[in-house]
Amino acid sequence: MIKGLAITPPIIGRISIGRVIEKNGKRLPEKDDQFTVTTQIQSKDGWLLHPLDEQLRKETPGNKLRAIPVRMLFNDPDLNLRAEYSLFDRQTGRPLCVGDGELCRRQTAEGWEHLPCPGPDQCDIGKQGGCKPYARLSVRIGDDEDLGVFVFRTTGYNSIRTLTARLRYYHAISGGLLATLPLCLRLRGKSTTQSHRAPIYYVDLTTPDDVPLSAAIAQAKQEAERLAMEGLSQDALDDAARAGFGAAAFEVSEEEGLQVVEEFMPESEDEQTTAAENPADKGGLRERLAGRQLVQG
Repeated sequence: MIKGLAITPPIIGRISIGRVIEKNGKRLPEKDDQFTVTTQIQSKDGWLLHPLDEQLRKETPGNKLRAIPVRMLFNDPDLNLRAEYSLFDRQTGRPLCVGDGELCRRQTAEGWEHLPCPGPDQCDIGKQGGCKPYARLSVRIGDDEDLGVFVFRTTGYNSIRTLTARLRYYHAISGGLLATLPLCLRLRGKSTTQSHRAPIYYVDLTTPDDVPLSAAIAQAKQEAERLAMEGLSQDALDDAARAGFGAAAFEVSEEEGLQVVEEFMPESEDEQTTAAENPADKGGLRERLAGRQLVQG
């Protein structure tokens, strides 16, 4: 296996609750109140829809896709949902600092270092903006792909907190049978003081409407036994994935980093004004901070 290259599950599509639009010459994120399932091909009009998007909508009242039947690829919750605090270079998409709230890997003037990670609110660098929780949930939709996944990406605390809890709870109550448990990805809405009572949407994970939890667990056990009898080893798959994730310091590529910055971390008006006033500043955040801010603890 190539050293320094993270081996992640094969991605065959994306799940999003928004899109990127062009407005006044700038590409800006626009929120939505439904899921969209796309391919990995992007045109000038946005991501191309996956055939499953139309298929799922036909099965949905009102054509609003707010629930998607899914299965996990792994039994280990932390393999299905990868979440870290992340700071990206806006120009290159390269990760500059990635941490878990305890330790981080950060680029400094001396190179990559392992440093304490108190989280964005308590970190000198995080307080300056750009550092957010970033999570990638990998799920299977349908039976056409054996090991391929669709990825839902988010920087929302509500989605990350809810998905983390659900995966850990289902893992515990099913006896560790997440990969064979029938589940459903759901879009939920709520209002908060910070949203000025306007609805905000986040993603949840439940059992299907017509399948009680006890029945879902019974199905998971039967399916796990059937797969084991056919010679499939879920434990070996989890081990292979764990080794693949750990093969590199960072799982996110520059290409994905640029997508994350565009979709979830748009520049503020102040940043856009500063960039316009300083057109010669093309070095990016990595170069601007390497010798000063990133060397701070």
